Amino acid sequence: MVNKLKNIWRTKVGLKQLIACMIPSIVLRIIRLQKELKQLGTAEQVECKTDNLRYKRDLSLSDILNSREIEGMWFDSEKEIKKLSIPDGTGGVNPGDRRAIYYLISAIKPKSVLEIGTHIGASTIHIASALSKTSEENANITTVDIADVNSRTKKPWLEYGITHSPIEMIDNLGYRSFVEFVTDTSLNYAASCQRSFDFIFLDGDHSATTVYQEIPVALNLLNQDGVILLHDYFPNMKPLWSNGSVIPGPFLATERLQNEGVNVIVLPLGRLPWPTKLESHVTSLALLLRN
Repeated sequence: MVNKLKNIWRTKVGLKQLIACMIPSIVLRIIRLQKELKQLGTAEQVECKTDNLRYKRDLSLSDILNSREIEGMWFDSEKEIKKLSIPDGTGGVNPGDRRAIYYLISAIKPKSVLEIGTHIGASTIHIASALSKTSEENANITTVDIADVNSRTKKPWLEYGITHSPIEMIDNLGYRSFVEFVTDTSLNYAASCQRSFDFIFLDGDHSATTVYQEIPVALNLLNQDGVILLHDYFPNMKPLWSNGSVIPGPFLATERLQNEGVNVIVLPLGRLPWPTKLESHVTSLALLLRN
């Protein structure tokens, strides 16, 4: 512990990391949770319309995740995607989650997809690859991030050991014609958006208040029988992996919506047929559907 403290001071990381080093992780989680609850409690209630959300009865996760047909398409796509050498541990979706997203897109066959949170473009690439094999020619993706993920001056992808920007990887796979990159916040983009979507993936700001605000606007942007996919959903705020990590925001947001009488059901993907992270098969992906 002493050496760790010395290293923090020596590298001038700062007071916050010093405090975090001294406080047990469980105490930090409680502090963060209290902060999330306080902020969520002050958020103004938002009207939710779930008329366009797909019914839970109309979707079988078991059939999707165990589909031999999709598995065959996946193995073909995986060969091309592997050439991009996208690493794990970048703060984005892990390789097992990427595959799950590919399966969902392949099964649902949306013509239009909105992704909130581009980051390094890992999920974007998997969505595009699935669309290229299963959807009509006019299928398209809009991926939104608060940062310019393709900035030629900052080159943020280099921080994660990636040699190409998200747009360059999309170009390399031949998907540029149907992928649009937008630099904006999710709520700003939604406020001015004149389009609607069949599939919306919320993986941006995971704070409870933001997710609570994002879901109603996402519902307003859905086409009939549309689907919303959440990332980092921890049921009952319990850890999913051995590292004990929990991101409470998405759970707290959906719990408040349900307590307010909104007709939404969260369907966690749970245990996948393939590995995800930390030697497990568990994912934090969850579908938002209705009864």
